[in-house]
Amino acid sequence: MLNFSNSALFDQNTFYETFMRDLRHAKLRVIIESPFITSQRMKLFLLVFKKLRKRNVQIIVNTRCPDEHGGEYIYQAFEAVMAMQALGVRVFYTVKLHRKIAIIDDDILWEGSLNILSQNDSYELMRRSVSQQLVKQMTGLIS
Repeated sequence: MLNFSNSALFDQNTFYETFMRDLRHAKLRVIIESPFITSQRMKLFLLVFKKLRKRNVQIIVNTRCPDEHGGEYIYQAFEAVMAMQALGVRVFYTVKLHRKIAIIDDDILWEGSLNILSQNDSYELMRRSVSQQLVKQMTGLIS
């Protein structure tokens, strides 16, 4: 039986502060699935990714191909992917990706409706769970 007592809900206003703290404390691996990427949001992440990579933390980002972004966002996504790859972030593309999740050190699972690498002006929810069991269940689904 799963224990949800180690989980909490966050909205678009409270998510990033806690998520960034989790990222800064990562020791081994970070996995982020975010369908869309924008330059504005990536400014925040590239600084943290750079610090994590200096500590040899593995970072994996799964997103849509920049061609699946619309209009000006195609270029923004392409530039962000190039910047992440330059830092040693492994970037994968999944056609029609819609999942919004993050896994940190096989201990913390974030899941919900918020596009982590692009959210700007929308109402969203994310659940943070501290559970190796839930992380294992999720990685079994996304692998």
